[in-house]
Amino acid sequence: MNKYLRQCQRGFTLIEIMVVVIILGILAGIVVPRLLDEPEEARRTKAQVQIKSLEEALAMYKLHNGYFPTTEQGLQALVDKPETGRIPNNYKEGGYIGKIPLDPWGNPYIYLSPGIHGDYDLISYGADGEPGGEGKDADVESWNIE
Repeated sequence: MNKYLRQCQRGFTLIEIMVVVIILGILAGIVVPRLLDEPEEARRTKAQVQIKSLEEALAMYKLHNGYFPTTEQGLQALVDKPETGRIPNNYKEGGYIGKIPLDPWGNPYIYLSPGIHGDYDLISYGADGEPGGEGKDADVESWNIE
């Protein structure tokens, strides 16, 4: 009977525990770097979605008024009727967008009209808030969004 109790109380050996710890370490080494990159990829995707939304509002502005807001009027022309520069005659009551979002890194979008790459350029300077950069610091540009 005493022998039977010892077999029921048997635990894991040190080697079994070491194998499990090594496997968990390998999995963590593979999974953790991928999880750390996901928030940055999500921010880049959010910036692209926000730029597309701003582009739709700009298209409506042009449809009603025949031209895009100037660089000086900026994206704020989508929220409030411009009072300087070329004043739109058919401005939509209530504006074209509720408010201008900041990019996912907390910086304002850059708007140029006329743009270098088209009628206008919309840019987020990425994580560093500076023009150019690579990786997480790379710019998100309206003309490079598919």
